[in-house]
Amino acid sequence: ASPEQELIALSKDKWQWMAERNVEALDKLFAEEAVFVHMGATFVKAQELEIIRSGEIEYKTVDIHEVSVPFHDETTAILLSRLDLVAVVGGNEVTNPFVVTEVYVDSGGRWALASMSFTRLLTH
Repeated sequence: ASPEQELIALSKDKWQWMAERNVEALDKLFAEEAVFVHMGATFVKAQELEIIRSGEIEYKTVDIHEVSVPFHDETTAILLSRLDLVAVVGGNEVTNPFVVTEVYVDSGGRWALASMSFTRLLTH
């Protein structure tokens, strides 16, 4: 598999881990200094893991329409996904169309997620 295919597969696994609240796998994937930019707030790694673990944001399903890795070298990759995310936030199920930007960095020979930003689209 090409590095791009590996990253796309890793990103898919990440969505699964988020839905399963698999904070152990996510803890290994997230870089120590990782930042997470949501519609309402920005979180550091510990906060993001706690939000997932507690179910404060419950990631249910992700319908990925398009994914690309427009920038990739040996140490950094940017992955863009256009998707619909179904999540439970504050007890309410919401579906939002997003472009999610994921930045991966080489961390001792494996990819670590350094940044993840959700940009809500106005329309599908």
